Amino acid sequence: MWPKSVSFVGIVAGSYEIHSEARGPHWIAWVSRDGSGKPERSVVLVAETLEKAEARAREWAERA
Repeated sequence: MWPKSVSFVGIVAGSYEIHSEARGPHWIAWVSRDGSGKPERSVVLVAETLEKAEARAREWAERA
């Protein structure tokens, strides 16, 4: 079931994928744009819930 990956296409700078997974008591999320699954510019965002981590990653992707 985890890690989870969600794709968003056509938002702001083109296509990107948001990846997320549970890490201990929190969640991490990151954006990849090249299909590798690796974090764009080595940025990993941390939050207390899956929804918050993915929302932070989405916001970051739209600004980057």
